[in-house]
Amino acid sequence: MTFGIGNPYQTMASAISSPGKLLYSDSVVKLNAATGKLRWFYQGVSNDFKDYDMQASPISTTANGTPVIIGGGKMGIVYEMNAASGKLIWKTPVGTHNGHDNDSTKALKGHSKLTVPYTYEPGALGGILTNMAVAGNAVYVATCNFAFRFTNTDQVNGLNVGKKISGDIEALNIVTGKIEWMTKVNSLPLGAATVSNNLVFTTLISGELLALNRTTGAIVLTQQLPRATNSPIAIAGNTVIIPAGGPKYGKGSGPAQIIAYTLPPA
Repeated sequence: MTFGIGNPYQTMASAISSPGKLLYSDSVVKLNAATGKLRWFYQGVSNDFKDYDMQASPISTTANGTPVIIGGGKMGIVYEMNAASGKLIWKTPVGTHNGHDNDSTKALKGHSKLTVPYTYEPGALGGILTNMAVAGNAVYVATCNFAFRFTNTDQVNGLNVGKKISGDIEALNIVTGKIEWMTKVNSLPLGAATVSNNLVFTTLISGELLALNRTTGAIVLTQQLPRATNSPIAIAGNTVIIPAGGPKYGKGSGPAQIIAYTLPPA
């Protein structure tokens, strides 16, 4: 059994004055299915004070015939680990990063020189918020570019920076972790990455369904939804199913609803 674990929820002040690894937060953890005993864990961020998580559902797959686990979360990094040992094979940052990825580790080692105001990206609502997908030789990721700022060291998370939000849909090579393509979008892609045939689907909080070519990343379909959406989608047979009724972003209005579209033949 493999799990993605959330954050320790501490302030910047606590991370600097009383640093600790805070096991097993921001980690992928593998337990023995028969006994519940710990087999291994991999911690993406220790001493976290940015409300990061490694909450994306871990994906069990193979790379060049080797069983692997792929994890990620709000730190905006995709990690591939050996499924038997938990040893890191590669890690790849996705989305926008502004140079503060290692600040928690520096504070843990007593080398912190952090001052406020302190702006970090991915912020507490950025990075990989929704689940990834694997198909063929690639892992597909929807990332949110959303900066947050601490104005004092006793805050948890800080505050979001303005209203400038965007995202990326990215494809990574499952063997090397290399980014094969990246497509920018002008809103937060909160519909996860969902694959059907040669298409990658997601939705934007502004209320749009997107379909991208799996090979090139080109957007081949943009469908306006009746309402904003911040929920993953589902695909059953040749039907894509989307819940719509989130916060009032974009053009849509009206009651919450479920919308279904028919996909073209493969």
